[in-house]
Amino acid sequence: MRIALIAGVEQEAEAFLPGQHDRLEQHGHLSVRFVRHSAHEIAITCCGVGKVNAAIAATLLAGLHHAELLMIIGTAGKLSAIAGDCFAIHEAVQGDYGAQRPEGFAHFTAGSWPIGVARVEAFRACPLPDVGLPQARIVTGDSFVECPDHSLRLRDGLSGDLVDMETGALAQVAQQLGLPWAAIKATTDDANGASAGDFQSNLLLAARRAAEAAEQAISRLQ
Repeated sequence: MRIALIAGVEQEAEAFLPGQHDRLEQHGHLSVRFVRHSAHEIAITCCGVGKVNAAIAATLLAGLHHAELLMIIGTAGKLSAIAGDCFAIHEAVQGDYGAQRPEGFAHFTAGSWPIGVARVEAFRACPLPDVGLPQARIVTGDSFVECPDHSLRLRDGLSGDLVDMETGALAQVAQQLGLPWAAIKATTDDANGASAGDFQSNLLLAARRAAEAAEQAISRLQ
């Protein structure tokens, strides 16, 4: 299988099969590392933080690599009390897409017309081989969450377990291109006032945790 693998920051991308590559290519601002793993051909890049960067990288690698699966790995903040520190993502929604109304923000399915009755339909991931990870629903937005009140709004309003800045964009690209997508995320923080420091302290460990789980899952793909 040909897999396009993206991560938001360098430490997350480098944690996947660290130091291994068959070749390296530069495409615009993206450095792409090509590696073979358990008969699968993988193109991996650090897209940069945020939804636009994720969408650009996913679209580029889908065409460049003729990808059969789009996948994102890396880190996330935790919104809910879900047990665990590394998760297979089964649903993604975008938490900053919708309509700003006098009574508050109305969430809509990303890409839909944000007028009328608010409705959110999650992007559903394709199932990965079981490597012992709990499943989680992730909320994506172009803001790093350091506010516990906003965390509660994302948790309660969108049934979010985790929050990040890229997965929902990759999922939307996959849907537009007619490709399956998958994601594995390990948590660094609780999306609260201590998030910035916790993210920095826990980034390397969480990045490697997610990468190892992705290596195991990909090795079991048919």
